[in-house]
Formats: sequence, C-alpha cells, structure tokens
Amino acid sequence: MLTPFSIVLVLSAAFLHASWNALLRGGADRTQSMLIMNITVGSAGLAMMAAVGLPSSASAIYLFASGLIHLVYNALLVRMYRSGDLGETYPVARGSSPALVALGGSLLAGEWMNLIGTVGIGLVCAGIFLLAVARARSEKAAPDFASDRAAPGAGRLHAMNLPAALATGISIAAYTVVDGLGVRASGNWIAYTGGLFAFFLAVPLWYLARGRRTVFAVPLAEAGKAASGGLISLAAYGAIIWAMQGSAMGAVSALRETSVVFAALLGAVFLNERLTGSRIAACCIIAVGAACVGWRY
Repeated sequence: MLTPFSIVLVLSAAFLHASWNALLRGGADRTQSMLIMNITVGSAGLAMMAAVGLPSSASAIYLFASGLIHLVYNALLVRMYRSGDLGETYPVARGSSPALVALGGSLLAGEWMNLIGTVGIGLVCAGIFLLAVARARSEKAAPDFASDRAAPGAGRLHAMNLPAALATGISIAAYTVVDGLGVRASGNWIAYTGGLFAFFLAVPLWYLARGRRTVFAVPLAEAGKAASGGLISLAAYGAIIWAMQGSAMGAVSALRETSVVFAALLGAVFLNERLTGSRIAACCIIAVGAACVGWRY
C-alpha cells in the first residue's frame, strides 16, 4: 500500500527523472553524456555496496537481468533523443510503460488490476495517440522561416522517433518489473540499488577495451552536467526501488509516470520546445491514465 510518504517520494522521483532526461536531451553529445552518467552512477553503486555490503545471492539473477535491460534502455534513450523532442518522445516512452508494468505485476506477483486500472490503460493509449497527433499538427502549423514553407514531412508523425520511444517504454516496463521482484528477494534495497548501478560501469569498460579513449574527452562543463544527471537518476530510481519493496509495482510505476508533465514543462523552459495546449492535454491524459492503473493499490 502506498503511504503518504511513499507518494511524496515517488512524485519527487518523477520530477528528478524528468530533470535528468532533460539534461541528457540538452547535452551536446548524448553518447558522451550517457557515458559520463554511467561512470557516475556506477561509481556511486560501488560506494553503496562498500557501505552496506553486497546484494544477496537470491537477487543475483534479477540484478543481472535488470543490468542488461538497463544497458538496452540507455542505448534506446540516446537513439530517441538524437532527433526527437523531449516533449514528444519522453511522454510516449514513460506513458507506455505503466500498463505493461501493471500487466507484469499481475502475472508475476499476483497484483491484479481492477476495472479502474483497465480504464487507465485505455487513457494512457489515448494520451499517447493524442500526443503524436499534437506533434504532427504543431509541425504542420510551424513554417520554415527560411523559405516560408512548412518543413519537409510536416504534419506527419515521426516514423523513426515514435517506434524508438515505444521500444524505450517496453524496456522501462521490463526493468521495473524485474527490479520490483529483485528488491523483494534481496532484503536490502540499498545493496540491491548499489549492485544494479555498479553494473553500469560495463559501458565505460567496454569503450576502454575497444581502445575508444577519445570518447572520454568531454568538455568540463558538459561532463559536470552529465555527472549531475547521473546522480539525479540514481536518486530518482533509488527512490522507486525503495517504494517497490512494499508497494505494488503497478502503483509505483503509475505514480512515477506523472513525470511526463514535468518533462513537458522542462522541455519548454530549458530546451525551447513548443508547449502547445494539445501537448499539455495529452500529457495530462497520460498522467491521469497512469494514476488510474495504480488506483486500487
């Protein structure tokens, strides 16, 4: 059951998650930004295990599976943000995951949804559709000022951006369910979180093994921004792992995905992305649907 403290904590994690995604989306080189984030959270994960000990052997299989899924997720994030706006891609990625998490929780942990949860799934899907339509309409209305014509492809959905965002949503759902099961098997959420984030050091080690040292040549300002994003991401997901110890995965995921509203605002304020009424409405529908998925919990 979600307590008031849990609700405040998960909502805070939602804001933090939107914030580090905005930092990644605004980075000069997103591959390098993600690399610095991986180094930061991986080092923090080692420090956490040094402080509280190693995760239990019962959670090892979940840690390994989640670590692999997170690597896929990070690669999808980089791909998604190369061409997609934060306000377009982030809500699709985050908004598509609660229904999948609730389904996984039902099948694997007996956390079955009620009618309101089922309605929530429909609202999430409707919100995603409206978001895509709002994006297409905003492009159609925005002229190419250099030629006073609409940009090529205006008024159409981004064929490459949306599939990448949906694939990201699937990976989010997968690692959320795995970690929900894993933290319950571990008995120590700090050790589990530390073990999970230590896994992220595999990425920089892979680059070093391939001799690609130039990728580490990141300007100090960009490195600082990416490292900050890494620490924010650790705090955000650490809070989620803590919450999933005793609360239903669907409920935690649904509340977390209110971050789509924060993402839309951050994209408009810091990334100069257009915040139209249609986008706001779509993000709100996704957030309401996500809340409905976890209503009974």
